[in-house]
Amino acid sequence: MNILLIDDDPIMLRLLAHQLSRLGAGEVTSCERARDALVVLDQRGVAVDLIFCDLQMPEMDGVEFVRQLVRIGFTGCLVLVSGEDARILQTAERLARAHRLDVLGGLQKPVSPIQLQQLLAHMSDRPTPKPRAHRKRYSAEELRLAIAGGQLINHYQPKVAFASGAITGVETLVRWDHPEDGLVFPDQFIDLAEECGLIDALTQTVLDSALKQARRWQAAELSLPLAVNVSMDNLTRLEFPELVEQRVAEAGIAPSYLTLEVTESRLMKNRLESLDILTRLRLKRFGLSIDDFGTGHSSLVQLRDIPFTELKIDRDFVRGAPNDASARAILEASLSMAQQLGMTTVAEGVEDLEDWDFLRARGVDVAQGWFIAKPMPADDLSAWIAAWELRRPVLLGRPQ
Repeated sequence: MNILLIDDDPIMLRLLAHQLSRLGAGEVTSCERARDALVVLDQRGVAVDLIFCDLQMPEMDGVEFVRQLVRIGFTGCLVLVSGEDARILQTAERLARAHRLDVLGGLQKPVSPIQLQQLLAHMSDRPTPKPRAHRKRYSAEELRLAIAGGQLINHYQPKVAFASGAITGVETLVRWDHPEDGLVFPDQFIDLAEECGLIDALTQTVLDSALKQARRWQAAELSLPLAVNVSMDNLTRLEFPELVEQRVAEAGIAPSYLTLEVTESRLMKNRLESLDILTRLRLKRFGLSIDDFGTGHSSLVQLRDIPFTELKIDRDFVRGAPNDASARAILEASLSMAQQLGMTTVAEGVEDLEDWDFLRARGVDVAQGWFIAKPMPADDLSAWIAAWELRRPVLLGRPQ
């Protein structure tokens, strides 16, 4: 393994290089300036697998260096090191991850051999990352034809109760079954649908398909409440509550079995109109969930003004909360508010046993994430339920 160390303090460089050498980590190259490190990275034939970079450096600091790593398309692993406040280090980590860099973690100075050993072990245990796929851009006309041609399909991600492990329902997640590109995920076409006025047609397609599937599940004596995502742009038509009510009635589904998840990724175009629509949806007995709470424009004002029945804690505050004081504080505050308001709490992004144990011990109501199940086609759900029923007693039998 080729390792690159960057720190303007030569003593720290020698110490870190010595520790890595004793651990048999690989060949180490040291640079006291970030610009010199970029020269090393630009050299042909030099493939760097792991970078340790200090944040506080003259000329080019660690944050600027991260930006340069993105520019040159660095695909190795990155560890950020700092003697600064822990929250600055955490923010820099999040920034690097947002740039889609492979961040192993952050280390506070002085770095201990145990910390290095744990990082290197974590790196060796990880699967080899796949090359990043090119994100194709689609046109409004392509999306319009896809909606009209039935190319949008639903996958369903189960949600389970922390207390009992019982299945509480599924979230509906749309996919574009593209004839040439395979499954295209919503982050590549939802914004396009909103920008081009196709979001109403898309939402109706997703809703109709989900309701028909719910009816099939009911016929098979499988009761699975549904959650369907709606855009703020759907909440500009005053007739929207009646449209949903009609679709649900036609499918023979009780309104209480449908929860609409609202994500404020965009500002309300007409606040009073949106409040009107959301209130009437509750009057019609539909559930309302505030999705990705704590991000975007979702805020305390929405909790005060809109009769939400469910609060979904965003994955950014779930992932790593056991070891991240800031994420933990926000998660616990969100949980406390939801409980006082009589709302069901759902933790998104539950990815491992540590997340499960931590959230269960704190009284979160519902778990959703890859630790429970990935989104799946409707036909795969029966097999997953059978497997979950075998796994469920093991998880519940562990001490909290």
